[in-house]
Amino acid sequence: MSEANKDLMEKYMKEVALRRKYHEQLVELKGNIRVLCRVKPVLKEDQQEEGQAVVVTTDPNNESALSVINKGKARAFELDKVFHPQATQEEVFQEIGPLVTSCIDGYHVCIFAYGQTGSGKTYTMEGSVENPGINQRALKHLFNEIEERKDMWSYTVNVSSVEIYNELLRDLLSKDGEKLDIKINPDGTGQLHVPGLRVTEVKGFQHIKKVLAKARRNRITFGTKMNQHSSRSHALLCITVHGTDLANGSKTTGKLNLVDLAGSERVWKSGAEGERLKEAQNINRSLLALGDVIQALRGNQTHIPFRNSRLTYLLQDSLGKGNKTAMVVQVSALESNVGETLCSLKFAQKVCRVELGPAHVTISFRMTRDAMPYKTSQR
Repeated sequence: MSEANKDLMEKYMKEVALRRKYHEQLVELKGNIRVLCRVKPVLKEDQQEEGQAVVVTTDPNNESALSVINKGKARAFELDKVFHPQATQEEVFQEIGPLVTSCIDGYHVCIFAYGQTGSGKTYTMEGSVENPGINQRALKHLFNEIEERKDMWSYTVNVSSVEIYNELLRDLLSKDGEKLDIKINPDGTGQLHVPGLRVTEVKGFQHIKKVLAKARRNRITFGTKMNQHSSRSHALLCITVHGTDLANGSKTTGKLNLVDLAGSERVWKSGAEGERLKEAQNINRSLLALGDVIQALRGNQTHIPFRNSRLTYLLQDSLGKGNKTAMVVQVSALESNVGETLCSLKFAQKVCRVELGPAHVTISFRMTRDAMPYKTSQR
């Protein structure tokens, strides 16, 4: 019986390793940094003038291409995936789903939406009650995966949520929106942590929906000429998944960052004044810092300027080499927004050319009397 159990254990471990290997090969074939573009459909409230031209077109024969007409000239852009204006929330999430599975397997993942004010970033990330976005779909997918693996793995899921407003870090799960700071963990690992940040353990999808609703209520929004409910901060939802293999005691830790970036905007167009102007300047400055980090990664520079903004500093463990990133670039199809659309797509192409290198995961093992003598770490 002991020999039979030993043989089964060996076969089980081989199958687990193969499943993880093939899944990661599939994800890496698509690229460890994926750039998706979603064209916002033209809504009645977006058309301030009758007969406003649509200048962004997608190619029905090429799902990676779109073109923008500016001053009578067409400019083509090639990204990893382009969603036409009629694309559904589910279609968008299908491109994101494999990254969520990678998080459960012990990888660090960052998914964020980028684009001008009013381009639909919050809708893509949060969605509506009837049609939820990436955040809820990702978390539902995560808990479905955990349920399927419950006979082989035990998982603990912790959630925190912060916003970066005027370069200040606020806890969205605390009552008073406590201001926090980013520190180096004193445990000697060199990892970052946020002292005082409220971290909530969640047991299921319904529990996490309540956490999401609380964070959404506490986020800062104001109206501008470009958007009546403009997000004036970067909102980050961080999910940490600790897994334990019930067969041999090996442990994994994965992290999923879901980021709704504040909208980029040209101040003269948004009509920002006073406090709104200060917000816009800080938003644009942090997005510029994000671009600098991307450029440094693209050029394989030895120094990556993560510290230039709170946003990049907080996300450095998910944006650096060996991690997985997906960026959904939101663009407007209207001629009145062509300047912002071109800026967003130029930034997207820079990101699209970045190579983060093979993703890696560290797995720890504990020895038991019945366990096989596996290596202490695996890449």
